[in-house]
Amino acid sequence: MEAARSAHVSGPREQRGEENADGKDSSNDAKTHFRVCRFIIETGVKLDMRSVPVATACALYHKFFQTASLQIFEPYLVAMSSIYLAGKVEEQHLRTRDIINVCHRYFHPGSDPLELDSKFWEMRDSIVQCELLILRQLNFQVSFEHPHKYLLHYLLSVRNLLNRHAWSRTPIAETAWALLKDSYHGPVCVHHRPQHLALAALYLAMHTYGVQVPRGEREWWQILCEDITRAQIEAIMTELLQLYDMEAKCT
Repeated sequence: MEAARSAHVSGPREQRGEENADGKDSSNDAKTHFRVCRFIIETGVKLDMRSVPVATACALYHKFFQTASLQIFEPYLVAMSSIYLAGKVEEQHLRTRDIINVCHRYFHPGSDPLELDSKFWEMRDSIVQCELLILRQLNFQVSFEHPHKYLLHYLLSVRNLLNRHAWSRTPIAETAWALLKDSYHGPVCVHHRPQHLALAALYLAMHTYGVQVPRGEREWWQILCEDITRAQIEAIMTELLQLYDMEAKCT
């Protein structure tokens, strides 16, 4: 696996900061992970990937670095391999050549596609080897249940609970979907159950626009998801909002 660790990837390595006593810098690591996941999402768009395969690629990346170190593994190579593997997992197969060329243009805008020379084949081999490394690191558990289907169900349920005017005058659905997409920039997407993440995204979207559901014997969110507490919702919302603070630091 040495090639997977040392392959040339023209990513912005200057993001690494000073190490602390444990050999890690959690602040700079978080910034690096945010930037790399932004790279995954933007690359996924250029590759015409569906939302679920992109989410799987981000989840693979975050799961890998839960037990791996940025000081050992090149994050952008792991990201490229995660994209490649996610395409297989979600049955949207991608050619390694397309991934390499799109990623190359991401770092070198306006450049021509790479020639099929030794550099290209070295990169291709590194992506494939790193894919195997990810599979072994995750014990081949690379299928994820994403919150997308839950959010769709919750949105339909809440829409039926609100009057038509309250729903149509506020972009609750658009905001909730945007929050869910942005959650994949950080490890919040793999720290919580998909039902809980979907509900927290909807709760935060409604709270943002001051939309309230008429209360009955139980809160609306208790009806939709019986095994979540208000404290859990607030904790997930805090993690989501912290991602926007991170975005400001990474611009």
